[in-house]
Amino acid sequence: MKIHIVDLLIFIVYLLVMLGIGFYFMSRNKSKEDYYVGGRNMSAGHIGLSVVATDVGGGFSIGLGGLGFMMGLSGSWMLFTGLLGAWISAVFLIPKIYPVARENKFLTFPQSLAFHYNGKVALIAGFISLIGYVGFTSSQILAGAKLVEATFPSISINAAVLIMGVIAVVYTAVGGIKAVIYTDTIQWIILMGGLIFIGIPLGYSYVGGWEAISNTVPSGFMSLTNVSFVQIFNWLITIVPIWFVGMTLYQRIFACRDEKTAKKAWFIAGLFEWPIMAFMGIALGLFARVGYEQGLFTAIGYAPGVHMDAELGLPLFLRTILPIGLMGLMLSAYFSAIMSTADSCLMAASGNFTTDILEYFKGTRKFGHIKYSQVITLIIGALAIVLATNMQNVLELMLYSYAFMVSGLLVPVLGTLILKKPSAKAALTAMVTGGLTTLILIISQIELPLGLDANFFGISVSLVSFILVQTIYGNKTPDFS
Repeated sequence: MKIHIVDLLIFIVYLLVMLGIGFYFMSRNKSKEDYYVGGRNMSAGHIGLSVVATDVGGGFSIGLGGLGFMMGLSGSWMLFTGLLGAWISAVFLIPKIYPVARENKFLTFPQSLAFHYNGKVALIAGFISLIGYVGFTSSQILAGAKLVEATFPSISINAAVLIMGVIAVVYTAVGGIKAVIYTDTIQWIILMGGLIFIGIPLGYSYVGGWEAISNTVPSGFMSLTNVSFVQIFNWLITIVPIWFVGMTLYQRIFACRDEKTAKKAWFIAGLFEWPIMAFMGIALGLFARVGYEQGLFTAIGYAPGVHMDAELGLPLFLRTILPIGLMGLMLSAYFSAIMSTADSCLMAASGNFTTDILEYFKGTRKFGHIKYSQVITLIIGALAIVLATNMQNVLELMLYSYAFMVSGLLVPVLGTLILKKPSAKAALTAMVTGGLTTLILIISQIELPLGLDANFFGISVSLVSFILVQTIYGNKTPDFS
């Protein structure tokens, strides 16, 4: 089944509109503060929608569909951890970080670590965040590539990665954070409208409604308990902490007009993550599984019983069931989710490189000019495209990137929130040991006890290292008051 010219035109118009918004704001960016934190005067509504669009974007949209395809409604618990992370950070992190950031005009997350520790801690944090966000950007490019591959069968996955990557990278480089936030709002509205008014009702009807669904998939798919405690725990320790160390989130905290606005934005984001987006994304993946079991994909090589990538189920399902015109709208909706995350992650990586790494070294102040930020964004985007060509699983790549950042950065951040005088040496030791532990365990593919994620061991090593060094070089006994 080839995509109709009407759908293709709708999709192209959508892309042109998004690019137009990016170029519109490009001419209004006068400084790095405009480019990275939007002049610090954004509203709670725009920030909240931008946060959830970034966090739940393409990777989780395609990834959630894959979870719905594999395990049914229980996959929604993954985004419940997003709600917890958003609300916990609104209560404990924002009141601590916002006043200091406003007073010192922070542009990046590592700058807050420099304030509490020193420049070396911020430098290492910048490298860890940069590496994590390059991987995260790659996961979004791969999500877009899978969508393109499923919609246009004649395009290979690597060609789709290149197409998706070039569009996302160019758009991001020209726009700056204000363009990202405003387009995120538009893109989220498009995605929500596509799911509520097109994807879910048509999908539900096409597979035959509740009776057909419950009779086709295993009974566990219709339950919220079809998931192990270890799986929920792994999601918990990977996703909740990202709200404390995510550069994209700190940029949006800094972009808010005041502390109250930032808190309100985070509460809005949490509710959109779970239950709203969680169950909509999972439901469509579940519908795709029903369609697969009913033989819907037999004509394209995936008869019932034939192995297929779970993350392809949702885009194949939509491509098969949607009529002319609606396919173009739905394709735009999912592409919106992907773009809203890819642009934010590239902005974060670019900010880390220009502000936290280059400006650490003498003689690099010229890189503060906005045009250098745009060039660096393009280069980082190119690296993300190369990485995406070597990975096949969106959710896996995304969670690996999360895990690396969390295991290296969570404990030093908690140190700034809990301790009166956290030790810079303790922070450096925790970042290096935690990040390396997780990275080594992931690369070596060692079978870990009890099915625990590598991130658990990375955080544990980081915490032990921090406490030991804090005891030696900080106060004789760590002050937790």
